[in-house]
Amino acid sequence: MSRLKRAQGQLVAVIAAVEAGTDCRAVVTQLAAVSSAIDRAGFTIITSAMKECLPDQGDTVDKKPLHVEELEKLFLALS
Repeated sequence: MSRLKRAQGQLVAVIAAVEAGTDCRAVVTQLAAVSSAIDRAGFTIITSAMKECLPDQGDTVDKKPLHVEELEKLFLALS
């Protein structure tokens, strides 16, 4: 959640910079930082969710386990 909030703050700064007529180079640099922060947050969220899909040794619930190859395919589909 902290990554998303940081990205939100960066995006607010980008919007303010655009509205203030800040130099395009500075705006693009800030926008690239926002994009990177959102990407990192997304991968963190995806990784966390994928861990929940891995079968647990103590699971008694009858669910079809995902194999590492399937998880990799899902992860790459979102990148």
